[in-house]
Formats: sequence, C-alpha cells, structure tokens
Amino acid sequence: MTAGTTRRLRRRVTCAVALVGAWTIGLVGLAPVAAAEDVRAKQWYLGAMHVDKIWQKATGEGIKVAVIDSGVNPSTPSLKGQVLKGRDTSGMGEGTDDYSGHGTTMAELIAGTGKGGGIQGLAPGAKIIPFRIAVDDVKRRKNAWHIEDAIRAAADSDADIISMSFGTIGKTDRMIEAAKYAQSKGKLMFASTGNTGDKGNAQQYPVGLPEVVGVAATDSEGHVAKYSTHGDTVDISAPGSDIPEWCDATFKRYCEGAEGTSHATAIASATAALIWSYHPDWTANQVLRVMFESAGRGEGWEPGTTSSYLGHGIVRPGAHINRGLGKPGAPNVNPLTNENSAAPSGGSSASPASPAASAPASSQAPQDQATPGQTVAGSSGETGGGSSLGLILGGAAAVVVVAGGAFFFVRKRRTA
Repeated sequence: MTAGTTRRLRRRVTCAVALVGAWTIGLVGLAPVAAAEDVRAKQWYLGAMHVDKIWQKATGEGIKVAVIDSGVNPSTPSLKGQVLKGRDTSGMGEGTDDYSGHGTTMAELIAGTGKGGGIQGLAPGAKIIPFRIAVDDVKRRKNAWHIEDAIRAAADSDADIISMSFGTIGKTDRMIEAAKYAQSKGKLMFASTGNTGDKGNAQQYPVGLPEVVGVAATDSEGHVAKYSTHGDTVDISAPGSDIPEWCDATFKRYCEGAEGTSHATAIASATAALIWSYHPDWTANQVLRVMFESAGRGEGWEPGTTSSYLGHGIVRPGAHINRGLGKPGAPNVNPLTNENSAAPSGGSSASPASPAASAPASSQAPQDQATPGQTVAGSSGETGGGSSLGLILGGAAAVVVVAGGAFFFVRKRRTA
C-alpha cells in the first residue's frame, strides 16, 4: 500500500463525509464554585503528579500552545499575561474572545498561573495562542472551513503544540491536508477522542486523522472514564473527570464535577509542554515518544502493546522529568506511524536511538479482549485491579488502570 492509502491501519474510514456540528464538550453534574475560592485543591491530579517537584525543573517556559476552541478570555486572573495574539477562523469577527467559557478552561488547564484562586495550569510557564472556531453553535459559524483554517493557521504560527478539545463526526479533504501541513511544520497535535464511550462510541475528527494524537480520559481512581470514546483513535490518556471549569462565558464562577476528554486533551498538551521545555532542542516526535514510553501502565501490560481504552497509558510528566523514564529516539521518526517525518525544529542533540517499536499484530495485551462498542464501565461499578492515581502518575509503581473488568484491545501497527 502507498502512504496515502494506508496511513495508520487504525484509520479505516477513507471517504470524506460532510462536516456537521456534533461537538464533544462534556458538561456533566456541574456544581458552582465561587471564583474567589482556590480551585487548585479540587484539581486532584496535580498532587498525584507531584507538580511542585516537576516545576523545579520545568514549567513549560518557552513553549507556545495553540488552543483551537471557543476562544480564550485573556483577562481571567489565572491567564493574565499568558495569552498571545490569536485568530478567529469562524467568521464571527476579528477577536478571539471566548463565547462559552470552554476554551478559557482549556487554556487555564494548560498554562494558568492559579492567581486569584483560579485554575492552576500544569505548564504555567507556557503561553497560549487562541484560535477561535464555532464549537458549540453551528449558527455562529460563517466560515465552512473554520476547523481546517484554524489548524492551518496554527501550523503557520509560533505554536509548538496544537491542542484541540473538540470533535466532529466528519472529515474533509481540506482537514486532512491541514493536518498533514501542520505535521510538516513540526507541530505536535492533540485532540479529544470524544465523550460517547457509553453512548454509541462514535469515531470523531480531527482525532481520527493519522497525524493527530488521540487523548482518552481517566478518573481520580486511575480508571478509564465510562464516557471516554475508545478504539483505534486512542493513543494516550490523561485525567478528565471531576475537574473544575468555568461555568459559562460570564466568567463569574467555576463549576466543579466537569468531565470530558476535552479536559484530558488539555492536560496531555500541558504534559508535552513540560517535556518540551525540559528538552527545547527535541522535535515533536521525540517529545511524543517520551510521553508514550513514560506513560503509566498496569502490571501485566505486555511491552509493545497498546490499549484501545488508554492507548500507551496515562500521562506522567514527572516520570521522565524527575526519573528519566523514556528515550527520545530518532528526531525524524514519528512514533504514531514508526515512519520518517519531517523534523524542521532542528532535531535533538541526543543520540538517535531506535524508535519505539509498534506492537506486532500477534501481541497480546493483558487478558480479555473487549468487543467493539462495549461499554467500558459496567453498572455494577466493578473495577479492574486498582490503586490510587498517585501511584500511577507520581510513584514508581504502575497498576492496572481500567474499569469494567480490565478490557483491552491490541491495536494494529500504524503506518504513515
């Protein structure tokens, strides 16, 4: 097969379909929290990751993250001085003000300073470049190519990382080309897998594109969230449940109890920012490979296999930054495809070790394979062998981190 026809074997849908507004945001069971209240105490994953120890070595300084979303409010206490000039591609106007609160939450989860009792970002030294699209209201959209144009504009910007906490059920040729273009410019792209894991488990885009890293969501117990869309689009996972967010575009208060792969995507993007700031001469390929190799995995998780619920595992920035887990490998080899890709950022001064091997088709992940579309978490509330997320993210040990009886898939090798 040619590169144009194979891409990743996980991407089986080859025909472009009409783009429609089926967005994944994830606002479930929200309870208001006063904006003046310190919400960091409610960001349970920060303690589990031992962020204060990470920040002694890396904060994301020097890294810029493009947030393609509903816009970003640069005036919240946590984002003052953190937001650079962006662009609107929806056709709504020249500004990038946030019309829903969603994009601002994602920006704060990435680079918020926590000032004024606001959300504390995982990479507070990073900067945000907002690209506004029509996320939650199709009527707002005046540009039919708002997503495609945003990806291409982010590729042409100074951003190192492109964070996309949204999903639509369709892709277009123009979207495909925009993602290829962004990859050719050395950008590292993350997108949410979706919030339909227990409601049809529909594949979405841009996460369905082979150049994009798919992020699933986990909860505070280290279990994959039942709503988290699973399957071949999952590359890695991150905390996504019970996380505070802005309630709406009035920015008067935070709500707690929000959940979604949106939040997980922001946290994965921030993880990449931390690692990249620690190794500023690395390429996107090397940052991603280290994320995969240092991710939290369960006991009995056979090397070289990936889960269709957790991908390579749960992000653990401290595992690399503080303990040295994960090797960068060759600067021009994409760990998603194991094929050569451009490395315009200059590459690494490190010795180009062999890239991480993809799972052979005959590999077995731990125990029972699930069937397509199976619900991840059962109504009985049973969990696969569990321990605290602190162990998974911050400690030396890794535990099985699935819900509903330890269901896994073995994913086929990806190709360019």
